[in-house]
Amino acid sequence: MPVCFGTPSNYCNEVLTFKVVGFKGTYHAILGWPCYAKFMAVPNYTYLKLKMPGPNGVITVESTYEHAYDCNVECNEYAKALMEAETLIVNLDRLGSEAPDSKRRVRTFEPTEAIKLVPIDPTCSNDRALRISATLDSK
Repeated sequence: MPVCFGTPSNYCNEVLTFKVVGFKGTYHAILGWPCYAKFMAVPNYTYLKLKMPGPNGVITVESTYEHAYDCNVECNEYAKALMEAETLIVNLDRLGSEAPDSKRRVRTFEPTEAIKLVPIDPTCSNDRALRISATLDSK
């Protein structure tokens, strides 16, 4: 792909070969040593600048610390969202395999052992009661 740095009055244009990777990221492209060598560029990470010779002087590509920080935060949030999405997909697949068969007929609840009725409020005369197992320990 053709890549150009600079302004209309002072620019440098070169053709670079990029590798397409199979993961999602927040960067559109990552420039490395092959790019720096082709443009004869020098990166300075401390000052967030990339300098290279141009036909009418030095070409400087720069950024701010605020922009670099915002990009870092965005990258971290994006990575977190990807991890949460992958976890959700795994959980949905697991739940899908555990889901009951939709063709199976739903029946009413029938206890497997004896039950006894315990009034919710012994002082009240209404018929509201809980059903509990008759085989439970008295504790």
